Amino acid sequence: MTETHLQLWDQCLKIFQDILPAEQFTAWFKPITSVSFENNKLTLLVPSPFFYEQLEERYYNLLGRTLYKVYGRDVKLYYHYNQVANEPTTGVTIASTKPSGAVAPKQGASSNPFRQAEEVQDIDAQLNPNYTFENYCDSVSNRVARSISEAVANDPKNKTFNPLFIFGAPGVGKTHLIQAIGIRIKERTPMSRVLYITARLFESQFTTAVRNGKINDFINFYQSIDTLIIDDIQDFIGKDKTINTFFHIFNHLTLNNKQLVLASDCPPSKMDGMEPRMISRFNMGVVVELEKPDYELRRNILHQKAEQDGVELHEEVLDFIATNVTDSIRELEGMVASLVAHASALSQDISLELARKVLANSVKVNRRQINFEIITQQVANYYKIDPDQIFTKSRKREISDARQMVMYMAKKHTKMSSIAIGSRLSRTHATVLYACTNIEERLPLEKQLQSDVAQIESTLL
Repeated sequence: MTETHLQLWDQCLKIFQDILPAEQFTAWFKPITSVSFENNKLTLLVPSPFFYEQLEERYYNLLGRTLYKVYGRDVKLYYHYNQVANEPTTGVTIASTKPSGAVAPKQGASSNPFRQAEEVQDIDAQLNPNYTFENYCDSVSNRVARSISEAVANDPKNKTFNPLFIFGAPGVGKTHLIQAIGIRIKERTPMSRVLYITARLFESQFTTAVRNGKINDFINFYQSIDTLIIDDIQDFIGKDKTINTFFHIFNHLTLNNKQLVLASDCPPSKMDGMEPRMISRFNMGVVVELEKPDYELRRNILHQKAEQDGVELHEEVLDFIATNVTDSIRELEGMVASLVAHASALSQDISLELARKVLANSVKVNRRQINFEIITQQVANYYKIDPDQIFTKSRKREISDARQMVMYMAKKHTKMSSIAIGSRLSRTHATVLYACTNIEERLPLEKQLQSDVAQIESTLL
């Protein structure tokens, strides 16, 4: 008479009881029951996902040898648990996927008694081929994040950086960097199962799987990934069922030395509403900030984008945009695209004037704080004199003109009073008022003075 699956499992329990201390057997094996054994597929009912994770981690060798002995060399192990206690409709069945070689079988047998018979197929990694390390601009502001990302890409099995959690404000280049990791891994190991996905799409897939009764397929698919890259992970906040499922996928992948790369617009410590157990997992590896692009990086990005679009940006245009568009790489690239479109429509070159107009319509221009010292320096540069000469009592024409221009610009562009301006130049407030009135009256009549004022102001604004 053929033994039932319950009788076979009882044999296993007797072996476990003989080998293990009583407290370990009671805690980890007595609560397990056999659900079925059909077509060499053994399904065990465990109390929770934590239970099967601990069995895989702590008792895999014992399980493997015992099941091999009782059920034969072709046995494949599956765990079943209810996501909600005592709710069979929430049941999930997942396969044991511990690495080969953990159990030494008899000659001619599979090296892993739980191995799936089917070969795991490659998948579409959903990576943008343009997001590589080679075209990722480098500077001090992103050097640490890039260095760690390349370390992960070059050795994804290095547990030091697992998971890798990258955070930063929108538009600072997180998506480019995390996809570059996936592209490098695929270049080096083409058959590696790499997947890039947004948290919103993951949540949408999960919802569809639950609705269609395909939750097992969903979980098994994600547990088969070698490098899982999830963007905008903060979008999981408030999605409790999705988080619960992702938590177990996360544990499974890390237990099996698979790499996770996560990106968010905030660090784990500021993810209000995220489950604490999930935040603790995010902090298991390395958390690194991708800072806002500094001036050097902004300029390099503009130069690279212009080269890709086949246009030439003059130095003053590069400097102007890099100085005023400071928050987002996305905005920088958008500015180049807008300039090209405007220049093409107007049949003109990309000039500083055009850049000013386009920028005024696209982003808020960052005006630097103008003070008396900056004005004095720029006026002296324009008139090609030493700034110290402006503070002397010299009545030479070029020095007198420069001094009056300083008074006019300081009155127009700072909050200084006439008395304060005069005091800085060892002059009376009446002298300052006279200088300002003189320039204002001459401006409508003298084109050269208009040019002087415009060029000096262009260096200030």
